[in-house]
Amino acid sequence: MTETYRYGVEVLHLLVSPAHAYFGRAREGAADVPTTDAGRVEFVAGKGIVGDRFFGKAAHMDAAVTVFAIESLEAIAAELGTAQLDPLLTRRNVVLRGAHLAPLLGHDFALESRGDLVRLTAGRPAHPCVWMDEMLAPGAHKAMRGRGGVRCRVLSDGVLHRGPAVLVSPVPLEPERAGEATVLRASRLP
Repeated sequence: MTETYRYGVEVLHLLVSPAHAYFGRAREGAADVPTTDAGRVEFVAGKGIVGDRFFGKAAHMDAAVTVFAIESLEAIAAELGTAQLDPLLTRRNVVLRGAHLAPLLGHDFALESRGDLVRLTAGRPAHPCVWMDEMLAPGAHKAMRGRGGVRCRVLSDGVLHRGPAVLVSPVPLEPERAGEATVLRASRLP
């Protein structure tokens, strides 16, 4: 990756969960699985985050880690007129402040924290599931469309720490647009 643009971000949450919590019908409730909001997580190239439910799963190699902008959740709460929403309930692995993620789709990028670096490829948007209406607030599923974050492949072994970090991007980003929804194809809208 050619290092072109560097943006100061903050790693707010690092979610690691060994099992899926949202499956079946939302009205039956989420599974009771342990979830850790870690101070640091270890990434393994081609596998994901050590200890996470997607780690080493063949079906998820290209999307083992989800990176999410907290500004999206703040915008959703404002639109829905709710109190602050719990970012851990989105089940996104890496929650950042100050990260405009949509332009990263299809590109390699990196996150640096405390002298450590993790390289990722933003492969596809992280579409929300209907569970968001149950877990966050009524209407959250629709409000989260186009701003659910990016699903990533891990390109390098490394460690990511909670706290100040740098997002290294090959394309220019606009951090002030971090909470904006990207336009979805008309065929994807209800």
